[in-house]
Formats: sequence, C-alpha cells, structure tokens
Amino acid sequence: MRKYGIKKEVRFRRSSSNLPCGRQQENKKTKETKMNLRVLITALALAALTAFAGPAAARAEVEASGSAEVGVFSNYVWRGQRLSEAAAIQPSVTFGLGAFSANLWANYDVDTKEANETDLTLSYSTSFDKAGIELGYIYYALDGVADTQEFYVGLGLDVLLEPSLTLYYDIGEGNGAFLVAAVGHAFELGKGIGLGLGASIGFNVENKIMGNGTDGTAFSGFYNGEFSASLSVPVTKDVSIEPMVAYSYAIGDNAKAAISAASTDGNHNVFWGGVTLAASF
Repeated sequence: MRKYGIKKEVRFRRSSSNLPCGRQQENKKTKETKMNLRVLITALALAALTAFAGPAAARAEVEASGSAEVGVFSNYVWRGQRLSEAAAIQPSVTFGLGAFSANLWANYDVDTKEANETDLTLSYSTSFDKAGIELGYIYYALDGVADTQEFYVGLGLDVLLEPSLTLYYDIGEGNGAFLVAAVGHAFELGKGIGLGLGASIGFNVENKIMGNGTDGTAFSGFYNGEFSASLSVPVTKDVSIEPMVAYSYAIGDNAKAAISAASTDGNHNVFWGGVTLAASF
C-alpha cells in the first residue's frame, strides 16, 4: 500500500540464461544452504515482530495491523524487465506494528511451475505535516542465481499528485543504486470504488543488477518510464478486488540494451496487467 506516494518495490528475478557480470548458476548444495538461510531470516524477522507485538499492542497508542494479497498477472515485470514467459502468481502477507512492518512476498511462475523468488521487506515509516519518510531493507531470495539485498529510503508528499522519490541501494550483487521518481492520483468513483493513476521514471546508478549498457558494462542514466491504472473494488469491509494495467518503456540506448537482455522476450517495452485479491485484518 502506498503512503504519501512512496511505492515499495519488491519485484526481482533474473533468468539464469541472462546472468549479468559473470553470475554463476548455483549447485544443489548452494541452493539448499540458501533455502535454509531464507527460512532462518524469515523466521527470525517474524518472530521478533511477534515477540514485540504482544506487549506493545497492549498499549493503546500502538496499532497492530495485517494484510494478505494474492495477485495473478499476465507477466512478472520488475523495473521494466519482463521476467516470465507467461503468467505469474504473486502472494504477499504484511504484518505491521505502529511504524514498523514486515512483508513476505513470493513469485510463482505458471510456465515453469516453480516458486522462484521470495522477498522479505522490513520497513519503518513516519510522517510530519504533509511529508512522509520510509526507511527499509529488502532481502531478495532467488532460485538459480545469487541472492541480493537492498536498503532504501523514500520521501513522499501528501499534496497534489502525491510526488515521491525513492532511492534503492544494492549492497549485494548490484553494488549500485536505483532511483525512482513517481506521481499518482486517486479518484473516488462511488460505492467505495477507487481509480488510481500513476506514472514513474527510473534512473540507474552503476547498478549491475539492472544490466549492462551498449558498451557491455554497468551504466548510469535514465532507465524506464512507467504508466499504470488500477481499480479498487470493495467486496466486504476488509476485502477488495484490484485489477490493474501498466506499460513500461526503456529510456535511452543503454536502458534499451539492458532491458532487452534481461527480458525473456528480448523487448525493452512491455504492457501487462492482472488482478489482486486483497484482505486486511
């Protein structure tokens, strides 16, 4: 969910046939080790949140919350890269306690019939006047390639078009940054139905995860522009159905080369859509 226009990004997977900068496929032992590490990190994060939630939630000033979603999309798209041949199913669960939250997200590739990614996001958000700030950490647990990690900081304004600026820094495989500037607006259509329109632009800063430019090396420059439209249709007080469509295009020759190489269809522009069933508790 977006707060003050800050949009979390928890979308990452790279096909093992398009590995940048000498990434190597993992052997069976490495995969097993990574799986154990994923389970341990997730368990520790959720256990810590749960342990703190008990006594903290008892205090009236601290609010505990939770939500669960499952989305079905025509393709898995992340920062303009089309990362699946066919449809993707993406479940997600979030637990919040005051300003802190933990999110667990996964991707299931319908074509390969594999769950090939699990992401854990830990975040802290606060606001003052008409500004909101969010600090976070994302652990990307990937099948077939090395896992990676990002820290991010986002600033959003609760004004017309809800402008936001979010900086992601990859401390693992990417060893570089990615900046996203976004705007959006929500319209009430009546009977609780909402229409959301959004646009964003990405800027790469020597982030190897984002692929190589025309000279075969990591680059800095504009990456992709994206337009999106979504509906939120309430089913009950706490359940909604959210269809969406989006279009992303590469900006500049370096971005075209990088996105084309990473995308499963070899293109640098992509149109996709899907529907999400969301519930809060």
